[in-house]
Amino acid sequence: MITTPDLIAALAADAKPVRRLLPPLARAVGWLAFGVLLLSFLGIVHGLRPDLADHLRRPVFVVGTLAALITGVSAAVACFLISLPDRSRLWVLLPAPSLAVWVSTIGYGCLTDWALIGPSGLQVGEAFRCFVTLALTSVPLSLVMIVMLRYAAMLRPTLVTITGSLSVAAITATSLSLFHSIDASMMILIWNLGTAALIVTLGGALGPRLLASLSPQRMPDRA
Repeated sequence: MITTPDLIAALAADAKPVRRLLPPLARAVGWLAFGVLLLSFLGIVHGLRPDLADHLRRPVFVVGTLAALITGVSAAVACFLISLPDRSRLWVLLPAPSLAVWVSTIGYGCLTDWALIGPSGLQVGEAFRCFVTLALTSVPLSLVMIVMLRYAAMLRPTLVTITGSLSVAAITATSLSLFHSIDASMMILIWNLGTAALIVTLGGALGPRLLASLSPQRMPDRA
């Protein structure tokens, strides 16, 4: 039977150099920078909503958009932090305050602007364009995040995937608010909360398995 010192020496002799991951904040900044470039590209191609200046005078719209953006940024930071074993799982609560503000402002806008929904309030053409923007924003962001997390996320795949999905959902909702003129607040509520729920649900159900297929080492879920 091989002794412990001999085993350590054998493992050390066959060890290959390992490139250390960048710090979690640096990786979060890199992912967010990709998000800024993506939204900038969509803004150049699609253009901002024509009534954006008017909406920027509405406190509920400004607070809701900022809250969604902050939720996306803080959830991304939390995602990369909790993907490492030496960081507390409590970082998952980082986006909770801004998430609460974001959801409350969407609901408030829905109730106050209910009378704006008329026979021509919900237009299929605008809804389809919103879906296209949703896909063009969320799919690239999700794929890039999965690739960036493939070496670390398997330590807590469920928490990491759900937190990352929340970040993607919030940034996607921010892009919808900036690029599309949907006057009916109910439509905005459906898109924002529906998008967030869909991405978080799919991320929690399929994310761990997908991350396991991409990760070089497979580890059990410790979330």
